[in-house]
This record gives sequence, C-alpha cells and structure tokens, in this order.
Amino acid sequence: MKLYRAQNTEGLTDIRIDYLREDFQEMNTELETILKSGLQKYFPEHLDRDFFAYLAEDNGNIIGSAFLVTKEMPPNPSFPHGKIGTVLNVFVDKTYRHKGIATGLLKLLISDAREMELDYIELKASDDGYPLYKKLGFIDSISSFSPMKLIL
Repeated sequence: MKLYRAQNTEGLTDIRIDYLREDFQEMNTELETILKSGLQKYFPEHLDRDFFAYLAEDNGNIIGSAFLVTKEMPPNPSFPHGKIGTVLNVFVDKTYRHKGIATGLLKLLISDAREMELDYIELKASDDGYPLYKKLGFIDSISSFSPMKLIL
C-alpha cells in the first residue's frame, strides 16, 4: 500500500468518477461523459497550482483519494493570510475501507495545507465521514451567515 501526493494526472479522472458514482447514484452515462471531458481539462491546468491530489495505491491500482482545492482571497480576520482550502473527494474503494487509508490520505493533505500556510481547510462531511474528520480535529462550522448560491 502506497500513499502519496500525485505528481501527474494519471488516474485522477477515474477515481473522481468512482467517487461521483457513489455520491450521485442518479448519474447517467451522458453526464458521466461530460464530466470526464471536463475533468481531463481541469486536472492538467490545476494540478500543483490550486489543486492537490492525494492517492492510495495497491498493486498499481488507485484505491483511494483525497483532493485539496486552494483559494486565495483578500485577508480578513477569519483568514488573515488570505489562503484557505476545501477538501473534496475523500474516497476509498469499498474493499479497502476501515483500514486507515482515508486517515493516512487526510494526514498527508493536512500536513501540506500547513506547509502552504493555509488559514484553514473546510469540507462537507457525510454521515460516514463525520467521525473521521472529528478525530482529525475538524470542528463543526457555525456562522451567523446563511450559505446561499445562485445556480446559473
């Protein structure tokens, strides 16, 4: 078993699609094709710039992932350095779960986030992932602001 930060885009599209298939079970073949095309453009443009991928490999097969997307904004009291990160795609193949792989990937990611001097990293936790994130020191985010979005 090998845990590492990806240096190239090989396997990233496949592990992202595996994650999305599990998270969005209604995803159809047409949407999957569109997503693959977009991912194949995204990864080469962003890897090691504002996107970092942490992978678990067993016998040459990628069996787990954790992604970190970074963002720089004008500093404020909540992020005085102006740099934050978002964790995405924490995923381990079903046959390898509960063996510490996600924990190992997240520890690598957190270590790099500290080296990058991010003010914080955030994520949206599933019910399954919540205990792991709490164990690693993530806290529930409480804000006086309401999250909103405009779908375009």
